[in-house]
Amino acid sequence: MKVINSSGKRKRAIARATLKPGKGNVMVNNKPLSIYQPKMNRLKIQEPLLIAKSLGSKDVDIYVTIKGGGYNSQTEAARLAIARALLQFDKKLEKPFLEYDRHLLVADVRRKEASKPNRQGKARSKRQKSYR
Repeated sequence: MKVINSSGKRKRAIARATLKPGKGNVMVNNKPLSIYQPKMNRLKIQEPLLIAKSLGSKDVDIYVTIKGGGYNSQTEAARLAIARALLQFDKKLEKPFLEYDRHLLVADVRRKEASKPNRQGKARSKRQKSYR
């Protein structure tokens, strides 16, 4: 079996996943997934793995590197990259992934709105008016 590479994006975070045949190890930025914090984000990354395991998929080693963004964006990007790699490995996972959550396979295209010129602060902020 060959090595499978995939990537996932969310806002400014980019995750790259490498899938190889193995014993079921999952490493995120050269650390085991079991110590990834916060716990809620760890569980979110495990979702595609648990769905694949419940359908009797073989054990594979997955190595994920994530750059940019915040905790939640990195988590969503890693989840997307892992799900896409598992899908390339086993095509029968597509329907269960889409039924569980469409964002396992389809990237969220929303981005931060650009700040407009001559306005202080945020993209939609306006100068305060005073009538008195």
